[in-house]
Amino acid sequence: MFMTVTLSLLEGFLATIKLFSLTLLFSLPLGLIICFGSASKAHIVRIPIRFLIWVVRGTPLMLQLLVIYYGPGIFLGLNVWGSSGNGRFMAALISFVINYACYFSEIYRGGVLSIPMGQYEAAQVLGMTRWQTFKNVILLQLIKRIVPPISNEVITLVKDTSLARVIAVYEIIWNGQSFIKSSGIIWPLFYTGAFYLLFSGLLTLLFRYIEKKLSYFR
Repeated sequence: MFMTVTLSLLEGFLATIKLFSLTLLFSLPLGLIICFGSASKAHIVRIPIRFLIWVVRGTPLMLQLLVIYYGPGIFLGLNVWGSSGNGRFMAALISFVINYACYFSEIYRGGVLSIPMGQYEAAQVLGMTRWQTFKNVILLQLIKRIVPPISNEVITLVKDTSLARVIAVYEIIWNGQSFIKSSGIIWPLFYTGAFYLLFSGLLTLLFRYIEKKLSYFR
C-alpha cells in the first residue's frame, strides 16, 4: 500500500511541479511588463493595468480560478477549455500566471522605487541612456533588493498550486485525498506534506545561496 500511495503522490507531484514551473516561467517576465505598464505616463495604459492589479490582489486566487474556468461558458456560451484534463490545466495555468504576474509587478515596482534618485541623476550626468542606466547601474541592485520578496512569493506558489484541485486538476493533494474515498485511509493526505516540505526546503536553500552571491551589494 505504501508504494502504491507513493507512486500516486509522485504522479500528482509531477503535475504540481509542472504548474509551478510554467507559472514562474511566464509570470516573472509578464510581471516586469505589467510593472512598466503601471508606471507608464500614458493614462490609457496605466489606469487599466493598475485596475487589473487592484482586482487581482484584492480577490482570492480560488475565485479567479473559478471565474477563468467557468466564466467563458457562463457569460459567452463557449466551452473554451473543453472537457479534457489539458483544458483544465491550461485554465489553472492562466489563472496562476495572471495572479502572480500582478504580485511580481508590485515587487519589481517597489525595487525600482527603492533605488536612490541620485544614481539615476549621476548616470545622466555621465551621458548614459535610460537603457544603459538600467542595465549597468540599476539592474543588479534591483535583483538584490527583490530576491527576498520574490522568494516568499515563490514558496507561497508551491502551496497555492493545491488550489488547482477546485477545477479538478489532478495535483498531489487531489491524489492524496482520493485514497480517503477509495480505501478509507487518511494518512496519504498527510504524506503529501512531506513533498511540500521537501520542495519548499530546497527552494529556501536555493534562495539563500542566491542572496549570499548577491551580498556584495551592501
